[in-house]
Amino acid sequence: MNPLVSVLHLYDVVNTPGVTADLSHTDTSTLVRGYVGKDQLEASLVGMDLVIIPAGVPRKPGMTRDDLFNINAGIVRTLCEGVAKCCPNAVVHIISNPVNSTVPIAAEVFKRKGVYDPRRLMGVTSLDVVRANTFVAEVLGVDPQLVDVPVIGGHAGITILPLLSQVKPAYSFTKDEVTYLTKRIQNGGTEVVEAKAGAGSATLSMAYAAAKFADSTLRALRGEAGVIQCAFVPSQVTDLPYFASKVWLGRNGVEEVLPLGPLNEYEREGLAKLKMELKASIEKGIAFVARQQL
Repeated sequence: MNPLVSVLHLYDVVNTPGVTADLSHTDTSTLVRGYVGKDQLEASLVGMDLVIIPAGVPRKPGMTRDDLFNINAGIVRTLCEGVAKCCPNAVVHIISNPVNSTVPIAAEVFKRKGVYDPRRLMGVTSLDVVRANTFVAEVLGVDPQLVDVPVIGGHAGITILPLLSQVKPAYSFTKDEVTYLTKRIQNGGTEVVEAKAGAGSATLSMAYAAAKFADSTLRALRGEAGVIQCAFVPSQVTDLPYFASKVWLGRNGVEEVLPLGPLNEYEREGLAKLKMELKASIEKGIAFVARQQL
């Protein structure tokens, strides 16, 4: 439905022809092509400006995002090898969980292949922002479209840290509201996993958030000024090599990683707590690629 998308290639190891036929009947100006199986991966990637990777297995009740690591790590590695070979200048959006580990995996693959550009690799954390905006709007009794909550850290449990002190429009939350909102935003994914009772994890809200983030990226690549979104990216705003925070998007991808801004005591404590878990997840991704023969 996005007029900025002229050609859309769909790739998976199964089912793509049916989805492609279905989607190609919509009266949009986008040309849709489908590719299925490992033999067609490279053909699907040639000439692409933006590659979005949501591939992998979803969570089931009782699973953490980290439980997905063994399957999804290999999938992300394989797809990024294809990107490195066929469209090394593409912007890459990583959705496959655990994002805290899969973004470092992608970076290590690109480094090994000699095509790494930190500006063009982004972990998609926009669903955390979408949830934060929605839940805060419920508390404030306003339209979610008017709310902007920065969400920093990572994309799993306590590594997700909403900066409620920086919410727009400005609002002074009670201690109970801060605790409720922070926990609900951190556990939003689990809320959906449990409600689906074994039938998967967030798909519709994730697709919505991913499409929003893709639209922002495409507008910035085209030259629109002032596009700012939260994303999990190679970063120097903390002492960790990857971190989610607001980034300024431009013609080359991430033009600038913006500073975190002033944090209150609750947020500083949350930041200190999340760093240990996030550091371990990042190192797990890096170690995974170090063991592989690419």
